[in-house]
Amino acid sequence: MTGEARAFWLAAPGAGELRPVTLSDPGPGEVLVRTLHSGVSRGTETLVFRGGVPDSQHEAMRAPFQEGDFPAPVKYGYLNVGVVEQGPPELLGRTVFSLYPHQTRFVVPAESVTVVPENVPAARAVLAGTVETAVNALWDAAPLVGDRIAVVGAGMVGASVAAVLARFPGAKVQLVDADAAKATVAAALGVGFALPADATGDCDLVVHASATSAGLTRSLELLATEATVIELSWYGDREVSVPLGEFFHSRRLVVKSSQVGGIAPARRGRRSYADRLAIALDLLADPVFDALITGESDFEQLPEVLPRLTDGTLPALCHLINYPAGE
Repeated sequence: MTGEARAFWLAAPGAGELRPVTLSDPGPGEVLVRTLHSGVSRGTETLVFRGGVPDSQHEAMRAPFQEGDFPAPVKYGYLNVGVVEQGPPELLGRTVFSLYPHQTRFVVPAESVTVVPENVPAARAVLAGTVETAVNALWDAAPLVGDRIAVVGAGMVGASVAAVLARFPGAKVQLVDADAAKATVAAALGVGFALPADATGDCDLVVHASATSAGLTRSLELLATEATVIELSWYGDREVSVPLGEFFHSRRLVVKSSQVGGIAPARRGRRSYADRLAIALDLLADPVFDALITGESDFEQLPEVLPRLTDGTLPALCHLINYPAGE
């Protein structure tokens, strides 16, 4: 046996705890990873923490290495960066990203980890899963040179989309959020900022990521005729109300969903999941993405930190979790 580890479990909606885990030795084609950092987003993961996954979505919402079932007890998470301590020679000692929950050490198939480029710091690499979501969204959105683009919702996903779009040739990008403090994030990413009432309309494309009815409504209002909203929000068990009367039909507007669980149709057959993740990790060589990591805590603090992230008393985009050395 390789030994003991510790993992974070949601014991009941709103209550988490650290539990011991017994690890088996890695077999052929497997790796033992010691976690350096994991990441918590205030989006999907806090929705899971409060028990907000609808019954109909329990299977669709499963994380790759989830244990247990929704609503609880469940071990859930998908932003993990660690060091390979045992496994194939070409991976030994390498820093890797994986879609593993919050756990000090774990054993997975070698193909489930992706080597982090040497020019990407381990702490920043926890953003890979979210930047991958942004890459997939922009494959769905297919922006054009010189487009007027709004990203509504400056959370972790929306900010990741804005960070990628900031590089797009000729695009005029504004990040829209009801929290005026998010102007600091927009400035760090190199894009404009506006409160919803002040946002510039006549957009060729709007990416919506606020997970609110008001945000989706404002996204539709910002569109030019025959333009599209790419809907990235995950609402969980909340109902959404938007005005599909008024100008929706006369202006021939489009609401198009995008979800990272599948490769965008525009690239399906030409890009694999591994390709998409590799693109995200390459993008993370840019230090501008450090603006998305807005707090950090030690692993032992997770049971106290997640309730505060969920109820908003601890504001965050991505909250970094640091693991004890040698455990």
